[in-house]
Amino acid sequence: MRNIREILRLRYENGLSFREIARACGVGMSTVAEYLYRAEEVGLGWPLGEELDDGVLEGRLFPPGPGGGLLRVQPDLAWVHQELRRPGVTLMQLWLEYAEGKEGAYRYSRFCEIYGRWAKRLHPTMRQVHRAGEKAFVDFAGKRPHYVEPGSGEEVEAELFVGALGASNRIYARAVASQELPLWIEAHVRMFEEWGGAPWVLVPDNLKSGITRASRYEPEVNRTYAEMAAHYGAVVVPARPARPRDKAKVEAGVLFAERAILGGLRNRTFVGLAALNEGIAAQLDWLNNRPMKRLGKSRMELFEELDRPALRPLPVTRYEMAIWKVCRVNIDYHVEADRNFYSVHYSLLHEKVEARLTATTVEIFHRSRRVASHKRLFGRGEASTQIEHMPRSHRAHAEWTPSRILSWAGKMGPATERVAAEILRDRPHPEHGFRACLGLLRLGKSYGEDRLEAACRRAERARSFRYHTVKNILRAGLDRQVLAEDDPANPPAPQHENLRGAGYYAKEEIPC
Repeated sequence: MRNIREILRLRYENGLSFREIARACGVGMSTVAEYLYRAEEVGLGWPLGEELDDGVLEGRLFPPGPGGGLLRVQPDLAWVHQELRRPGVTLMQLWLEYAEGKEGAYRYSRFCEIYGRWAKRLHPTMRQVHRAGEKAFVDFAGKRPHYVEPGSGEEVEAELFVGALGASNRIYARAVASQELPLWIEAHVRMFEEWGGAPWVLVPDNLKSGITRASRYEPEVNRTYAEMAAHYGAVVVPARPARPRDKAKVEAGVLFAERAILGGLRNRTFVGLAALNEGIAAQLDWLNNRPMKRLGKSRMELFEELDRPALRPLPVTRYEMAIWKVCRVNIDYHVEADRNFYSVHYSLLHEKVEARLTATTVEIFHRSRRVASHKRLFGRGEASTQIEHMPRSHRAHAEWTPSRILSWAGKMGPATERVAAEILRDRPHPEHGFRACLGLLRLGKSYGEDRLEAACRRAERARSFRYHTVKNILRAGLDRQVLAEDDPANPPAPQHENLRGAGYYAKEEIPC
């Protein structure tokens, strides 16, 4: 259902065409048309209400029972054109494969007519007309700048990120350490802040940092990259693989950057990446303010006239880098993310969820709805468990702590509390003694609190701090026997400084 939400947003908020929406979402144009038609039929617009999770949305758009009119199944004309290049393949054969088992398939004559019209438009090259503030083309340059590592003095290669606006041709460039996703995202954020706004459409090449699966017809945009674009109100429409004309602006921008920036800095040595970016910024300022021969204006002048008024305003908060990971809820109602474990409600056992990891938090989503939020752990193998996610039996066990057990034992009597404390202290970890202490407290329900307290006093006298010792004393009735110090007929000896103890009669050692 995430595609339906994105299709509605791009249509009603960004005003994109069906073709642009299809390329951005990786679906066919017929699918876009069907979704928008169904949404209009049930009165859905944008934004959607918070109560519409994926399940409710799916039920509204695809209710059970017979549907409306028959929707035509559009043929994949690019696939038809490519298959016809194979020996022995005919239009009749391809039509049979297309129409097999489809109620809304075109008849053969109409199929041939549609393909014939489409094929006539293949060869001419369309001149792209870029509207102000609409598109920004982004890519990494093929040639890499260099800088010297401050500590070791080693020469290090960096990557040159380049972005170009479609209408004004204004270029942005920045050196980053690598093409990894966090640096790719950070470069975009800095580019938007440099321009003072964000474009409506981002057109990247099919690099791994931005595109998870490259495809001419159904590219899959990296979830973090798509989220960053949505944060700034933009959409990612990747260029087709091996089609440099789709991103001619950035190709030209990369060429200008390599010539004007890297060529102009070729004889300079920079110590550290920050110094390299300072040099790039100076060259970039010269490049954007230099008048262009054909137009007689600089890129910066065109930017102020065309792109700046049309760019989307920046949001109040800066985008916080987040990594998305698809997870499966384990049998212990935890999901693994970045080598640590985070709990969700036990009713989601074995469900597929998405974890969103930021620098401080981990959020877990199920069918586009947030079901858990945790403080991020940075160890390895650690677990963050929330009590409300546990089943009732697990929750009761988790609420036991050493202090709570001793407090309950103290209500039985001081001897019971001392025996429980010794049981906990005798274990390598206090939790290992929880079961024995709980068994000790259950004896109070079976035999009474007074008998349990007397049995614990006898066990304490014997220096045997074990559950089985107290249980055996109660079972044998020894708790009812009076201890020597409690017998009034045999009172303990008085304590006085003039009384000689047993140590007085100990044999003194005679020195040799």
